[in-house]
Formats: sequence, structure tokens, C-alpha cells
Amino acid sequence: MGHREDLLAAARRCLEKRGYARTTARDLVADSGTNLASIGYHFGSKEALLNQALGQSFQEWAERVRSLALAVEPTADRRAMLAASWDAMITSFTEYRGLAVAFTEALAQAERQPELRAQLAGIYEQSRAAVAAMITEIIGVPTGPARALATFQIVVCDGLLVQWLLDPDATPSGAELTDAFMLALGQDQGS
Repeated sequence: MGHREDLLAAARRCLEKRGYARTTARDLVADSGTNLASIGYHFGSKEALLNQALGQSFQEWAERVRSLALAVEPTADRRAMLAASWDAMITSFTEYRGLAVAFTEALAQAERQPELRAQLAGIYEQSRAAVAAMITEIIGVPTGPARALATFQIVVCDGLLVQWLLDPDATPSGAELTDAFMLALGQDQGS
């Protein structure tokens, strides 16, 4: 690997261990075996390096959630599939906890970093498109409604992530979320 790749790999490790807000340029240099000038040369700034590593990590995380959700046996029971997709999200939180924390920290920084804000918005758009395609693939929903469902799934994922980060034991299961959703729609939980 060259310095650029070494820095990206180090940024990923630092994001997992130290988070977005607490990773310094010196941490990145020490972890990558490069030098401070390499950060500026390849990325322009420490923030740009962290942002790129975060974006790549988020895409990997989204693909992991997708693979977990697609591993669920497709059935005519959409309620079971919905519960399984939410359980897949929760499973991914455990696997990607360090990155989840770093992502949450980055959201707070995005208010003052227009590039980061634009990048995170782009990541959300890519995720929305990927989830919509998955919904269309699995249950045959047309593109427009699939996009709305994808947005809903992402909203649930983000809220669930925040709750899980604060208290994993109090986080509802996919089945509990599905029952609550059905109750909100005025439908019996078991029907």
C-alpha cells in the first residue's frame, strides 16, 4: 500500500478506537507509519481524510446491513421480513459500534463543515437508493413507494442506533418494533 491507502486504513482504525472528534493528525501519522505532510498532500486536511474514511466505512456498514437483510428468507409475510430487517440493523450496530460512535460524532461536526455535511448527505442518498432497490428486489414495491419506505427504514435505523448506543439492553427487538408499527397503523399486532 502507498501512503494514501495507509492513511485511509489508519483513519478507519482511529475512527473505530478514538472516534471522529478525538482523532488527531498525530494519531493518524503514528497509526499509518507516514508523516504529517502526507495528510496534506493526499487529502488536504485531517478532516478530509477522516471524512473519506468515514464515507467508505459507512458504505461498508450499509452493505453489511443489506447482506444481513437479504439473508432473511423471503416470504409473503412482510411483517416477519420487516422485523428481520430491523434485527439485522441491530446486529450491525454491535459489529460496527466504533464506527457508529464516530458517525454520530461526525453528524454534530457537519453543521460547521460544509464538505462533511455534503458528503454525509450524499451517503444518505446512496443508502436510500440502495435500500429502495433492495425493497423492490425483495417485495416488488415500485420505485416511488420503495424510496419512501427506504427513507422510513433509514429514519428508524438512525433513531434505533442512538437508543442502542445509549442503552443496548433497552433497545426493542425487530418484532417489538414491528408490533408497535402495526399498532400505530391501527392494525392488530398479530394479524
